[in-house]
Order: sequence, then C-alpha cells, then structure tokens
Amino acid sequence: MLIAGKNFKNNLLLAPLAGFSDVGFRVVCSLQGAEITFSEMLSAQALKYDSKKTKDMTIVHAKEKFKVAQIFGHDPFDMAAAAKNEVLSKFDGIDINFGCPAPKIVKNGDGSALLKDLPLLSKIIYEVKKATTKPVSAKVRIGYDKNDIVNIVRACEDGGADFITVHGRTKTQGYSGFVDLEAIALAKSVSSIPVIGNGDVKDFLSYKKMLSTNVDGVMIGRGAVGRPWIFAELLSNPVGNIFDLLNIHVDLLRTYYPEKWLTLYLRKHFLAYANTFNAKSDTKKFLSTSQSIDESLKILKAESKHFDIF
Repeated sequence: MLIAGKNFKNNLLLAPLAGFSDVGFRVVCSLQGAEITFSEMLSAQALKYDSKKTKDMTIVHAKEKFKVAQIFGHDPFDMAAAAKNEVLSKFDGIDINFGCPAPKIVKNGDGSALLKDLPLLSKIIYEVKKATTKPVSAKVRIGYDKNDIVNIVRACEDGGADFITVHGRTKTQGYSGFVDLEAIALAKSVSSIPVIGNGDVKDFLSYKKMLSTNVDGVMIGRGAVGRPWIFAELLSNPVGNIFDLLNIHVDLLRTYYPEKWLTLYLRKHFLAYANTFNAKSDTKKFLSTSQSIDESLKILKAESKHFDIF
C-alpha cells in the first residue's frame, strides 16, 4: 500500500473509534498487523483551550507504526491551529473527520454535517494542509442523505488531501443497513489520490468484498472491537495467545492512567472481549459492574481458553 509517498507492508488500518481507540488498543492492533492507527476524534476547540481530557487522548506508543491524529471541527482556522498544536507533534499524520453521524457532533456543524457544505469542507482541508508538513487525510461518508460521493471526492482533492477514507453509508443511515460497496468503488474510480474503504469488514469474506472495490487500503473499526487479532487473521499470520494480547492492552493503559478511572473505563473493552468469547450473561453482568480490573482479567482468562480464534 502506497499512501502519501510511503510504502506500507500491508493494506490494513485501524479506524478512529470514539471511546475505544486508546493507546493500549491501538498498540495491540499494531502488533497484530495494523499498519496505520488513528486516535479517537479530537476536538479542535478542546485543543485550543488546552483540555486535559483531550490531551489524555493523545498518548502514543513507539509500537504504533504510523500514528494519525483525527481532529474535528468546522472552522478552517481553528482546525489549522489544531493541526499545529504541539500536543499533536508526536503523530505522523492528521486526519479530518467529515463522517461522524452522532447528533451532538452534527448539530454543532461538525463531522458529517460538513458533507452538506463541500466548499467549507474543502477549505478546512486546504487550511490544515497549509498548517502542517504531515500527510493530511479526510474521513467521509458517501453523502449526507444521498449518494454524493463523486462531488465529495472532488472537494477533498481540491482541498489537497493526501488520501480519503470512505465509509460506505450516508449520514442518515448511521450504522444501519449494509455498506454500499458500489459507492466506494465509484469513489476509487474517480479519485486521483488513494482511497481507503471502510464499513462492515469483520472477517475474511467481508475483507475480500471490500478489496473487490479496488481500494488502496481497508480500514477496520467495529470489527476490531473485542477482536484486535482480526488483523493477523486477515493477513493469515499467527495470532498467539489471546489473553496475552488482552494483558498487553491493560498493562499499557495502567502505565498512563489511574487505576480508579481505568476500572470504569475498561468495562466496555472487557464486555467487548466477553462478547467475542461468547461468555454467559452472568459473566457479562459481573464485568459490567466489576470494581476490580484483576478480577475481571481472571474471568476473561478462563473464557478465552474456550474460544477458538478460527
């Protein structure tokens, strides 16, 4: 995969996942084969006002191969300032979110709201591109309430984006229905820059279907939650011990964050692992209220022994 003049060993990327793309999760996905990893969405306004919560989301690790910070906002100059913010200097690239369909994001004119104002979308990319020497990418959907991917691709190109990630749904679809592979293929066919396909890749069959669109790379989001070894599976590489991966995830987070906060935060990750392991409802109930990371790990270790990764 050739992106922004850089050759990558494979074509797999980890999506920016709000609430999940912490540094521990990203490292595990990197170890399993993800070539490019993205931070959670970082608010340009929050970066402007030096938000501690946002700064805590910018921790990176050397085991991430190519680290991209994803920013969101609607003011071109605030977005440019965010790209230049010192706290993002440790990242290798900047991604702009034009795809988030969450109501609280859209009502502020951010995320996929910008799919309705393509000149502004293009202006944002242009100003961010001027503000940094790093590769700048855009994550988009195929349209706001209808397929407008050709015009969206052109707007991204006009702004100077180095590559585009296309999630194959409109904003109004949210995450319902099926990803539109034809729209992603159309995006690739009209684009002069690399196109990454995104949406519903959760196994080898869906991966092959996404590759059939001729995209340059494949971004995996929800398919990696609770199953970060999906990257190794798609590459036909050995996964190793699943519980060891889970421990890497937790141990790394423990080096950066206080135990009390982590105990609550990790519940959603633990539930995601438990769902992958097909754990019983009583196990999930315990994990959702557990006051001890170590006790939760003991339960997940037992569950992982019964799980066949293939």
